[in-house]
Amino acid sequence: MPAYEFTVTVKTQYLEEQSDPDRNHYVFAYGITIKNTGQVAAQLISRHWVITNAKNEVQEVRGLGVIGHQPLLQPGENFEYTSGTSLTTPQGSMFGEFFCVAEDGEQFEARVPEFVLSLPRTLH
Repeated sequence: MPAYEFTVTVKTQYLEEQSDPDRNHYVFAYGITIKNTGQVAAQLISRHWVITNAKNEVQEVRGLGVIGHQPLLQPGENFEYTSGTSLTTPQGSMFGEFFCVAEDGEQFEARVPEFVLSLPRTLH
């Protein structure tokens, strides 16, 4: 088992009531679960997202913490939050990483594998 590891899982949802397809405005929510699967307590310090729409237009987002928190996770603990993004196309994708610092000062990144943002029933 690695000493320094956060495992990230993602669930996405299209928010029809906040979207306006006539104006090319598509809103998606994503639920993130971050679990400390390592052996050392560590704190999530910052985030970096790369958001790409169906036209290959890329937006990068960086910031401290997630939804105003910088959770300190003991081994086996997890932290869940929901956030959102909007696209100008009905499909897109996101990936990124969380920058973390362990209790002993070791720095590491928790990668978030690419996930798809899509309207229901539009992927074939």
